Amino acid sequence: MFGRAPKKSDNTKYYEILGVPKSASQDDLKKAYRKAAIKNHPDKGGDPEKFKELAQAYEVLSDPEKREIYDQYGEDALKEGMGGGGSHADPFDIFSSFFGSSFGGGGGSSRGRRQRRGDDVIHPLKVSLEDVYNGTSKKLSLSRNVLCSKCKGKSGLLPIPVNHAFSQSCSLTLLLDYFSKGSKSGASMRCPGCQGSGMKVTIRQLGPSMIQQMQQPCNECKGTGESINEKDRCPGCKGDKVTPEKKVLEVHVEKGMQHNQKITFPGEADEAPDTVTGDIVFVLQQKDHAKFKRKGDDLFYEHTLSLTEALCGFQFALTHLDNRQLLIKSNPGEVVKPDQFKAINDEGMPMYQRPFMKGKLYIHFTVEFPDSLAPEQCKALEAVLPPRLVSQLTDMEIDECEETTMHDVNNIEEEMRRKQAQAAQEAYEEDDEMPGGAQRVQCAQQ
Repeated sequence: MFGRAPKKSDNTKYYEILGVPKSASQDDLKKAYRKAAIKNHPDKGGDPEKFKELAQAYEVLSDPEKREIYDQYGEDALKEGMGGGGSHADPFDIFSSFFGSSFGGGGGSSRGRRQRRGDDVIHPLKVSLEDVYNGTSKKLSLSRNVLCSKCKGKSGLLPIPVNHAFSQSCSLTLLLDYFSKGSKSGASMRCPGCQGSGMKVTIRQLGPSMIQQMQQPCNECKGTGESINEKDRCPGCKGDKVTPEKKVLEVHVEKGMQHNQKITFPGEADEAPDTVTGDIVFVLQQKDHAKFKRKGDDLFYEHTLSLTEALCGFQFALTHLDNRQLLIKSNPGEVVKPDQFKAINDEGMPMYQRPFMKGKLYIHFTVEFPDSLAPEQCKALEAVLPPRLVSQLTDMEIDECEETTMHDVNNIEEEMRRKQAQAAQEAYEEDDEMPGGAQRVQCAQQ
């Protein structure tokens, strides 16, 4: 990101909020924030606005990059986005990450804050046409992350001092007093490299009044915004807060389900601390069938008849998707024309959640004609088929006509596309060969 350096604005307000001089070290900032944040915590009767201002000031001044921008250009530069978009973090998240994630539960529940929802995990599930016609169940083994059973997703084991019998009924005031005395927790803390943001911002001076800002994930916490001393890490998850787990899910594919229909397992996705677990979603991918095609609740079946069958009648067995044998036959004296459709009611797809109701089964007939006939066969056919239409032309008129020769066209659509492409290419080449053509068009428009 490139931009001009903004005008200078107030660069003392944040220091005044924390009550430290502009020369304050990082340790001075931590001590000042720690003392003031506990004093002004809303759950301990403090001023919510003051608590928010303290978090805002500490977030900026504890980040070396943001502090440098603030000292040089002031608060307006941060609001304009030079320091990673200004300061918009939740003050309670800053407080919780500063004192340890094990502390955040009490304050969060008293405020009724909404938890972030985890991502859903989407899996495509291939099914055959037989599967969605008959219904089926599939057992699938998946790997997911679950909260560590030893540290409950805190990444470290919190040592409880002997003189404090903490329990579920422990008051928030007691916890605040415990942390205010500097008791060391094994729980994760705000990453010192990125100050809990998960990102690092680098500012480069490119020239007079020109700067470049680059943002990338923090290499110290891998973008999580939290870190923990190696000796304090939970032995179960090594500080990752989660452990892998194998999970077997049984997916019930109901009769009549459609292509791209979703089957959801609520709360079975990856678990994470302070997060509502997302869902695992299977999306049905219906595979093509060799004989049947599906359109909604209807089925289409292709069948080829010989010319004799089309004219004189036919009978065949159709194997359905549930392996039933359906007898398909024509009526006496019925003639089936090429490309004709016939329908059978209630032999299509079962309707979703109404499996006893079914669509139609359409049969598309193709008639296969012989390549040629012997003269005696033609005479035999003429004897039984309707007579030919009598020509209205006289012998003299026929003699005056020009003879023609027909040839086979295997694919008329492909031939038309080829002719159109050839015509377009010829028109393009003609424009290129025309001398001064472009100039003449330009002059005509003036």
